Amino acid sequence: MLRKRGSLILCGTLLFITWNAILVRLLWGRPPPGQLGKPGRNEREVAERPTNDMVGDVLHMADTFEAELKRQKNILLQIQNHQSLWDSSKRDGPKVTVPRQPVIPVLVIACNRVSVTRCLDKLLQYRPSAELYPIVVSQDCGHADTAAAIRSYGDKVTHLQQPDLSDIAVPPPHKKFQGYYKISRHYRWALNQVFKTFSHSSVVIVEDDLEVAPDFFEYFQALLPLLKSDPNLWCVSAWNDNGRDGYVDPGQSNLLYRTDFFPGLGWMLLKEVWEELEPKWPTSFWDDWMRQPEQRRNRACIRPEISRTLTFGRQGVSLGQFFDKYLRYIKLNTEFVPFTKLDLSYLKEETYKEALEKEVYSAPVVTYEDVKQGQLKGPGPFRLHYSSKDSFKVLAKNLGIMDDLKSGVPRTGYRGVVSFFSRGRRIYLAPLPGWTQYDTSWN
Repeated sequence: MLRKRGSLILCGTLLFITWNAILVRLLWGRPPPGQLGKPGRNEREVAERPTNDMVGDVLHMADTFEAELKRQKNILLQIQNHQSLWDSSKRDGPKVTVPRQPVIPVLVIACNRVSVTRCLDKLLQYRPSAELYPIVVSQDCGHADTAAAIRSYGDKVTHLQQPDLSDIAVPPPHKKFQGYYKISRHYRWALNQVFKTFSHSSVVIVEDDLEVAPDFFEYFQALLPLLKSDPNLWCVSAWNDNGRDGYVDPGQSNLLYRTDFFPGLGWMLLKEVWEELEPKWPTSFWDDWMRQPEQRRNRACIRPEISRTLTFGRQGVSLGQFFDKYLRYIKLNTEFVPFTKLDLSYLKEETYKEALEKEVYSAPVVTYEDVKQGQLKGPGPFRLHYSSKDSFKVLAKNLGIMDDLKSGVPRTGYRGVVSFFSRGRRIYLAPLPGWTQYDTSWN
């Protein structure tokens, strides 16, 4: 309809201009009365001939001109009417509202690794939009070569430098942990920049030794609405602590979980949660502090079956803890999963909890020997029980999954259940039926 009205307006305008041209030609070339309709006369000769009734000719031409002016006025009115209808249809017609995607900045915590370029190269390679996913690199340590490497990206990233590089007074037993104190100080400063200086409402935090998967941004974009709407979630992580090759289902790259264990290593945080945490932010060991019940407050995180980040930094303040045995073997997802087009409602707390308990506690119970010796019959899933801290640690260690606990919570655990893959089958390492809460003395 809009296209049709536009065509009418254009035709009307052309008609107006054409008629004026014809009118001028007619008026200038009009023959005198008595000569109209006579054949064999050249129009130019007739027009140039003098007439004996000049007053009559002028009056006749004036009448004709007045009539044509009225016709032209009607044409103009029609054009104006069509124009008003067109404008009205645009103004009052159905409006298509295009939802605006949220801006999700990525904060890269950097120090003295020139290899931060590996992290940044992948982020820039997979980033779908510079406007929606600005990259902020916050650098501590004052390392000149690392600063030069970051600056080489120009305006593709925002480079911040932590102003306070001084040593921190630490208790004598913690002298060797000076690095952990500086990291905690840096996190606090950098997150304040993102939330207070730049006024963002969420952020994805990665360290300078992380490589991201092709669907890294898609993953966080899809899960931001869930994180905002579920008060019992407080983070989304791209990391699976037990995500080593052979311990995850390669055919379930779209599978996501709730976990009571804070994973870190590529995680999303909301401004509201930071405002809660910042006043009591610890002076050191911030990640273990996040895993304490006082901070977690029975909230969970989302984590994937297959990790969307991979750490390549063996050397650091942790001196390679867990790297050689676990971290270097983490499987990084390579298949792009369109999470924003998937139904993720199964991750809502009540839905997820009910489905998990039904699947876990209806699965057949097996022994460690059955699992280790490959004697499982059927496709699974299967259930292994633990009843104490020691039984959990023994089973986890022998099965090849992470055996440490923080305030009673096992890595990747949800309501005490740890899910992993073994010899092509799903295994649930689970507490006895009737589990109610974690024992915070299990550490």
